[in-house]
Amino acid sequence: MFRGIREQVQTVFKHDPAAKSGLEVLLCYPGVHAILAHRLAHRLYKARLFVPARLVSHVSRLLTGIEIHPGATIGRRFFIDHGMGVVIGETAVIGDDVLLYQGVTLGGTGHGSKQRHPTLRNHVVVGSGAKVLGNIELGEWVKVGAGSVVVKPVPAHATVVGIPGRVVAVKGVTVSHDEWQMLEHGELPDPVGQTLANLNERLSLLEAEVKVPTAPEPDLQSIIPTG
Repeated sequence: MFRGIREQVQTVFKHDPAAKSGLEVLLCYPGVHAILAHRLAHRLYKARLFVPARLVSHVSRLLTGIEIHPGATIGRRFFIDHGMGVVIGETAVIGDDVLLYQGVTLGGTGHGSKQRHPTLRNHVVVGSGAKVLGNIELGEWVKVGAGSVVVKPVPAHATVVGIPGRVVAVKGVTVSHDEWQMLEHGELPDPVGQTLANLNERLSLLEAEVKVPTAPEPDLQSIIPTG
């Protein structure tokens, strides 16, 4: 138990440069509180103590603003940065070293009793306000841009942005751990902006092609006699 708490504190230091001390992390980080509470709730859930499990989850949501169903399966070194508004559904599966920002939803579709929430493999990063919906899988090292809505599976080492989410990075590119460790929101590709820039450039070329040159003005001094 204490080893798990120590590992969770070390995970915060790894991802959040604002963390100053272990005591601050334990007392002031709602993401840490929510994860530790979920560890307890998940054990109760697996023991089929469903009401106590939901009660722990409910109290945790009231205190942290983070809703994690006790049935969700979450790996090691999971970190929720800021955390307010995060929702993780019952059949969600999260691997190791996954990072979620505030407002993320790992939601379900349909009313079946089997897998209806997403599976996030190791080292996935999901940006602020993003929604990952349904029984889909995000491969290892996937990055989901802020505000995206992902409803289809995403291959490993891909970057997804937009509504609906679409892959904008080259599939299967091998990168170092440091490059994928943190999500740089300002460095995500902007396919809409690039498309508008291309259209504007094309419009300028078309205007240049259809522009008719004006005739030069006559030289009045050459046609007016001087006396």
